[in-house]
Amino acid sequence: MKNYSIGSFLSTLIIGFLLISVACQQDSKTVEKAIEELPTETADGNFPYKRLSTYGFFEGEINQLQPAENVVLYKPASSLFTDYALKSRYVFFPKGKMAQLVNNDLEFPEGTVIIKNFYYPIDFRKPEDARRIIETRLLVNSSKGWEAYPYIWNEAQTDAVLKVVGGQTEVKFVDYSGKDQVINYIIPNKNQCKTCHNKSEVMAPIGVKVKHLNNELDYGTEKTNQLEYWTSNNKLEGFEGKEAHPSMINYEDSSLPLNDRAMAYLDINCAHCHSSEGPASTSGLFLTYDQTDPMKLGVNKTPVAAGIGAGNFNFDISPGNADESIMVHRMNSTQVSVAMPELGRTTIHKEGVALIRDWINSMNP
Repeated sequence: MKNYSIGSFLSTLIIGFLLISVACQQDSKTVEKAIEELPTETADGNFPYKRLSTYGFFEGEINQLQPAENVVLYKPASSLFTDYALKSRYVFFPKGKMAQLVNNDLEFPEGTVIIKNFYYPIDFRKPEDARRIIETRLLVNSSKGWEAYPYIWNEAQTDAVLKVVGGQTEVKFVDYSGKDQVINYIIPNKNQCKTCHNKSEVMAPIGVKVKHLNNELDYGTEKTNQLEYWTSNNKLEGFEGKEAHPSMINYEDSSLPLNDRAMAYLDINCAHCHSSEGPASTSGLFLTYDQTDPMKLGVNKTPVAAGIGAGNFNFDISPGNADESIMVHRMNSTQVSVAMPELGRTTIHKEGVALIRDWINSMNP
């Protein structure tokens, strides 16, 4: 749903796909060899390390992803779609330092690392059984600001190696209905990370925001509000209680109102670009959870410069008619220059498309 002039849009995507398909092709054996050839590293604080294991984020066998000291589990209320990959997420806090909650924004101390692991169960019907971890993405808060580093896991699942050029790998799994699936999974390169992690042209986290974390999470030993947990464990200052801060819902919860679910979906999947501070600010589409202006949501709105992405349709949202809405058209495509979001997926999120279709169809024409 981001809008560009068609020339710059195509140029950006073509360059990105060339980088991925030509320079970045990786398979697990290539990564295995790269890890074997790496010299031993020392955790000296000079990030990035070549091996994920050097950071010491996880205790015991690294593929169990058991957090070490000062590494805290987190989970946003709604999850960004990434080709059906499951994710586990953590924040590493430098010893003795805390995040600050100021004006409903989380400000993290230098040295903070946001850790996101992407994995697939071999069988989605048995998610606790065997799995394959594909990549781990780190966002490091350095003296220069946030910096992104992608790590690709080896076939043996014993470590992951830094690959700033990204990569791709074939992933096979059994889905919830028992069908075999094959995905050509793409790991973004370091520069592509800023395409989405972009706030006023500065790298910034997406999921680690107050509205995404102001909800309960099961920590194994207790189930409590995440920001309250951070506060009680000396990782956060400024939290005044759940009611004092914004909170978003899980769009997958079908018991909740359709409008709230649709807005939650658009926020986590689209609003990092489609907001006043995002790279798609010129589009006029602002898809944040609290947006109430119909025009800014795209209702009866002609796109600024969607090019062929608009198909044969006139409005971003045609109320009561999802199948003639550009929003649904672009979500329901994998074609280059049409598909939105433009990065992060090679497949269509069928459930997400169905949710937004139902939402649009529920609107009065």
